[in-house]
Amino acid sequence: MPSTIMAVAAHPGDALFTMGAAVAQHIHDGGRGVFVSLSLGERGHPTMPPKEYGALQRVATERAAKKLGGEAVFLSYPDAEVPLSDEAALAVCDLIRKSKPAIVVTHWSGSWHKDHQNCYAVVRDAVFFAGLASLAREQPSHAVGKLFFAENWEDMTNFQADTYLDISPVFDRWVEACSEFPMWRGETGFRYNDYYRSLAVMRGCLGGFQYAAALMSSSEQRERRVRSL
Repeated sequence: MPSTIMAVAAHPGDALFTMGAAVAQHIHDGGRGVFVSLSLGERGHPTMPPKEYGALQRVATERAAKKLGGEAVFLSYPDAEVPLSDEAALAVCDLIRKSKPAIVVTHWSGSWHKDHQNCYAVVRDAVFFAGLASLAREQPSHAVGKLFFAENWEDMTNFQADTYLDISPVFDRWVEACSEFPMWRGETGFRYNDYYRSLAVMRGCLGGFQYAAALMSSSEQRERRVRSL
């Protein structure tokens, strides 16, 4: 059975721009991909009303996920109010147990964005809850094999890339999927298109590929237990 990768982000743009290439590559390699957005990022447009922009963000996410062969799932927390709570962690836990991902990708904690900080902590707790067999939920427990943190321009404090993923086969498709979002085209102020496309080139140079996504692995994945070198 193909393995699943799940990207859990505070906002749809974070899911596709910073985690989407890794998900796309996993799908390209024969796996399954799920994008989870904790909010619609509806307060991210300087002029468009939040309700209207939120609806646009949902449609863009669904279209982008479809272009990559993935699935889009949404929770209903308000933008800028993603909570740090057991309730939120259990909601993500239930999605993990339902989709059974081998790999989860999410935000790094070193962010100036409150929603990103909370998403990081929520996902850490959700992964713990999901693997806890004694915690009774609708779905049986599921242990996530690997947890990675994505490279995000808003989450760079103490971010240390240790994994370079070759995304060359899916680069063009990923860029096309991201272009579904007005913010990717710079309509909200930041030049996401230029930044993340350039970042893929730079990380490709360092990783020895044409294009690459840099990830930071969870600390326990970096531990080695050896009797000798």
